[in-house]
Amino acid sequence: MAAARIALAKAGKKAEGSVMASDGFLPFPDTIEYAAKSGVTALIQPGGSIRDEEVIAAADAAGVAMVFTGRRHFKH
Repeated sequence: MAAARIALAKAGKKAEGSVMASDGFLPFPDTIEYAAKSGVTALIQPGGSIRDEEVIAAADAAGVAMVFTGRRHFKH
């Protein structure tokens, strides 16, 4: 959530109507809710959290389109 807050703060008004991407799965719906309030209309993420169903429900409730890639884009 902290990274999303920083990104959306930097985007400012440019976030309105934008697409947000995450290189890791979103474990909680709060990121979706915050992104929607900032004007994000779609989100792409790898998925794979045990809470994916909650995240999907939050996206549906907020009217945010979401795509799951099924692929993580970073390695530890």
